[in-house]
Amino acid sequence: MKVLVLNCGSSSLKYQLLDMENENLLAKGLCERIGIDGRLAHQAGDKEYKADLPMPDHTAAVRFVLDALLDKGHGVIKSIDEVQAAGHRVVHGGEHFSGSVLIDEKVKKAIEDCCDLAPLHNPPNLIGINACEKLMPGVPQAAVFDTAFHQTMPPKAYLYAIPYELYEKYKIRKYGFHGTSHRYVAERAAAFMGRPCGSLKLITCHLGNGASVCAVNGGKSADTSMGFTPLQGLVMGTRSGDIDPAAVSFIMEKEGMTVKDVEGMLNKKSGVLGVSGVSSDFRDLEKAAEEGNARAETALEMFYYKVAKTAGEYAAALNGADAVVFTAGIGENSVLVRKKICSYFTHLGLTVDDDKNNCRGREVDFSTAGSKMKALVIPTNEELVIARDTKSLLA
Repeated sequence: MKVLVLNCGSSSLKYQLLDMENENLLAKGLCERIGIDGRLAHQAGDKEYKADLPMPDHTAAVRFVLDALLDKGHGVIKSIDEVQAAGHRVVHGGEHFSGSVLIDEKVKKAIEDCCDLAPLHNPPNLIGINACEKLMPGVPQAAVFDTAFHQTMPPKAYLYAIPYELYEKYKIRKYGFHGTSHRYVAERAAAFMGRPCGSLKLITCHLGNGASVCAVNGGKSADTSMGFTPLQGLVMGTRSGDIDPAAVSFIMEKEGMTVKDVEGMLNKKSGVLGVSGVSSDFRDLEKAAEEGNARAETALEMFYYKVAKTAGEYAAALNGADAVVFTAGIGENSVLVRKKICSYFTHLGLTVDDDKNNCRGREVDFSTAGSKMKALVIPTNEELVIARDTKSLLA
């Protein structure tokens, strides 16, 4: 079975085509600047194709993706009929979904109902679904939700201490995100350790420009750092993470800002970018800190501290942890970030082997032989999870 995996953002579309008979990646690519002008970058094996193409909307982008997959020069299929299913990353499923589902009109309506909770993500997710319906009629589609993995959190973890009526009326609660990634790396970490996932207590750290930590107890999410939106939690590339709510109204009053203004500031101009004034890219920050930029160094120290502090909270919530797991762009590739964060865990009996930690983008246990707790790097693969769930739903 060949499954096309689509991840539609507000102006982008990432895709992969996988052969699920052997889980081989056949092709992958990215459509950018949708609604502006349009750019496609496509890769199949060692063949690469890039082109500026008119993409007024996501339907046009999906059409160009299918054209690239069918192309005689850089394509990997001869007929669109070879694509037997499409799997979609959908950011927000609210309380509707605790797992992946085949898409029908009822599911589409539920995704639409969650647009208020994820206004930047769910609308393009829906557009991608509708585009596939139009261009691949009759091909079954599946929705895999970022929030679904965290639906196992207990009320004590997901409720906010606000009037309960607001939860009942508007479903204001912690939902959590990056669930597909946390789920994948927890399962891979268990396999890597040679133990059943159901027997482990893990702290998974998805560290990219957007970042979150998850407490995984027996393969299920017990708590996570992102909340009602992806803004809560850690200091991130451009997001503030946790902030005193009263500071928001104070800033609005002093700066004459609207709700939209302050939301934009907290989402796009804060985080390590806002503190450092340098960049949201951790490679730039590390370089600036090495050159003596005090604000860049402070931004990095804030990030290390917040990740470690949150992971420490989850070690308490789990009543101990077997391993801390690092994934995503920063977690998989920054030797320094992992070392700094792990330096806070000596009280848990974690000791790190610097030579083993000196790696990028591959599975490794970089704790010492005598360490009481494991420290792992597990590269994430959300697209494979989406393809597996899609295949499973059609079995």
